[in-house]
Amino acid sequence: MANGKIKADTLEHSTAGSLDTQFVVNGSAKSWNSVAGQASTDSLNVSSVTDVSAGQLEDNFTNNFAAATYSSPASPGGGSNVQTFLATNWYDSAKYTTSLSRTGAYLNATAYTDTDFYVARFGDLA
Repeated sequence: MANGKIKADTLEHSTAGSLDTQFVVNGSAKSWNSVAGQASTDSLNVSSVTDVSAGQLEDNFTNNFAAATYSSPASPGGGSNVQTFLATNWYDSAKYTTSLSRTGAYLNATAYTDTDFYVARFGDLA
């Protein structure tokens, strides 16, 4: 059985107007993860999570990115006392590739700490 295709240049809503599909494809997160402590609670395009050390996790992607230059904004979760938050793709290229990305939370510029956080990744998939 063959899969069909839907081809469209715009999406139109009955009351909210229309949107060019390039904004949906190019403007959508291709991966995201919601983390509580050191465990994933919900995610998209994350096959597994590796607990690297206190305050540092690596997300392993289900579908790889085309290049390791994807954008990775992140933020601490509600109630977090983290003063400095390091998003993914930060200081060492070995910590982010097309197939994995590390996220770290830094407490008061003194040490990594386990905390709730959210991270999204924007870029092209391979």
